[in-house]
Amino acid sequence: MIEAVRNAWNLPDLRKRILVTVLILAIYRLAAHVPVPGVDREALAVLLSGQSAASNLVGILNMLSGGAVANFSVLAMGVYPYITASIIMQLLQPIIPALEELAKEGEAGRNKMNMYTYYLAIPMSALQAVGQIRLFSAGQLTGGYPIMPGFGFSGESLLPSVTTVITMTAGTMFAIWLGELITEQGIGNGLSIIIFGGIASQMPANIAGLLADDQNRWLYMSIFILLTVVTVLFIVVVQEGTRRIPVQYGKRVRGRRQYAGGSTHLPIKVNTAGMIPLIFAQSILTFPAVLAQFFVGSETVWLASAAVSVDQLFGQARGWVYWVAYFLMVGGFTYFYTDVMVRQQNLPETLRKQGGFIPGIRPGRPTKDYLNGVTRRITLAGALFLGIVAVMPGMVQLAGVRANVLVISSAGLLIVVGVVIDTMRQLEAQLLMRHYEGFIK
Repeated sequence: MIEAVRNAWNLPDLRKRILVTVLILAIYRLAAHVPVPGVDREALAVLLSGQSAASNLVGILNMLSGGAVANFSVLAMGVYPYITASIIMQLLQPIIPALEELAKEGEAGRNKMNMYTYYLAIPMSALQAVGQIRLFSAGQLTGGYPIMPGFGFSGESLLPSVTTVITMTAGTMFAIWLGELITEQGIGNGLSIIIFGGIASQMPANIAGLLADDQNRWLYMSIFILLTVVTVLFIVVVQEGTRRIPVQYGKRVRGRRQYAGGSTHLPIKVNTAGMIPLIFAQSILTFPAVLAQFFVGSETVWLASAAVSVDQLFGQARGWVYWVAYFLMVGGFTYFYTDVMVRQQNLPETLRKQGGFIPGIRPGRPTKDYLNGVTRRITLAGALFLGIVAVMPGMVQLAGVRANVLVISSAGLLIVVGVVIDTMRQLEAQLLMRHYEGFIK
């Protein structure tokens, strides 16, 4: 592997791509420290240091923004609105026939879909900016001190508030543009690498926090190394796991030429959904607790009592009830999102058009039922995998170990491992094109 990295660095074009990637990441990290005007830093520190539902939600958004939420910078939303817009466009394809037909038009159709996704990301960014400021400025969540004092769309606060929303929206589009630059001129998927850079940048400070405990530093470091190694191995095995379905192609005649048939396989990944179910499940579990905190101080006794119970159940991310609910929701969303992705791929129709078939299975409806059955069976393994990754912090808590011994969350580790594998594959392809030995012999 070291020799392969050296070969990649010695190639001028690959070296340029690596340097471009590092430079763009550095620009993003610098911009992530430019705060939005009018932010109350003390109120933000109170929110980040808490253990409330809002603090847990801030942790999710901070991970997806590459660490920019911790400073409430102009990039505080990161590329999350674009991810949301992409998911919405994927979910709309089976509902809107025009979008479904557009997705089948090859490269031109995909380019139009990407353009529509960019257009949708702009209003999503503006709406999320308003919602994020409103949420983080709630006095109930920040000890009575709003993060953005005077934010509103009436009177003298109208112009500053509109300016703030436009600034944060522009910051999101700037982050998306940087990600696209990495994809085109650098190495790897740009949006994923931006998120990866933010997660990796938090690791030194978290490790320093473990070492600050003079009494148990080596115990915590040993647990951290063991859990990290086991989790990484677990993630790599499952993420790379595929079910290979044999596919046979018959003889084809085109013009005066006859092409012999051949056999290949159709790979179906164990975890098709990626980490999207983790984001869905955690956001939904956090939302009731965030709403409940607005009613904790209510004068109505039963409403205040119910709000306290909901906040304690879901807001603190503690206890077996929360983690069981989290596990079940991750599993459910894994099946849901995988089913959406499989429907969009329409593999039976693609095989029919290419003259392929699965041995022993008739084309058409039987092929569709067979592929759906296989996908649902192997998705069970993917759902269990994501569920275990999701509740790993809970297992650490229930074992009586400090939660921050993981240094980064299991969801963050899933992103890191996935980005590293994808980047290594792209470098591998570039090296093999030039007849160099890559990472995998």
